[in-house]
Amino acid sequence: MKMNEHKLHILAIAAHPDDVELGAGGTLIKHARMGQNVGVLDLTEGELGTRGSVADRYNEAAKAAKIMGLTTRENAQIRDGFFRNDEEHQKRIIHYIRKYQPEIIITNAPEDRHPDHGRGFELVRDACFLSGLRKIETFDAAGNAQNAWRPKRIFSLIQDRQLEPTFIVDISVEFEQKMEAILAYSSQFYQANSDEPITYIATQNFIDQIKYRDALLGKKIGKQYGEGFISVNIPGISSLDSLLYPEIA
Repeated sequence: MKMNEHKLHILAIAAHPDDVELGAGGTLIKHARMGQNVGVLDLTEGELGTRGSVADRYNEAAKAAKIMGLTTRENAQIRDGFFRNDEEHQKRIIHYIRKYQPEIIITNAPEDRHPDHGRGFELVRDACFLSGLRKIETFDAAGNAQNAWRPKRIFSLIQDRQLEPTFIVDISVEFEQKMEAILAYSSQFYQANSDEPITYIATQNFIDQIKYRDALLGKKIGKQYGEGFISVNIPGISSLDSLLYPEIA
């Protein structure tokens, strides 16, 4: 079988540009530093955002991708705020899953303040299952039939609501680089001299809350900073030795 030149180890798929950075940026940086191919698919262009423009979001997403060391970043260009978990949208996401054949998918929180987040989770979850069915046909950019592919794991990042994680990734080393990637979205987050309207996320308090959340998650595992993830299916381990890290103080 011909090797897939686009293959990723991890593909993060989330509703808006900056969702991934806020909830999983440190984890993606960690895996990119490990030499793994890591990519992001933004479902929408974030066109309903109060601040900035679509062009701003593309520029900022590209800057953040470079900071995180991503192999690739694409945008599915579905409607911000109005997309649905239906056949049309599922097939669009299946196309990308089959293109990149990731082992791991990271997606939005199962439920959250923004309705796109929970809806994005459901869309990606269902697309991951359907992507493994050979009788569902999708095609690449050249019109060739794509092979069925089902990721081994789907994990949800934690966003605005403080959901209980299934596990926590130590991002102490990656935290400052994560914050740099978040602040690449200069049109969206707090800027002291900005003339844009103040929004829920465009305050210094919001940025501080990201730091506090990651510090609290880190504390739970005895580390400085962490990112929490939710797995609907309980992950299996090869032996109890897999749980030796971190050590009990």
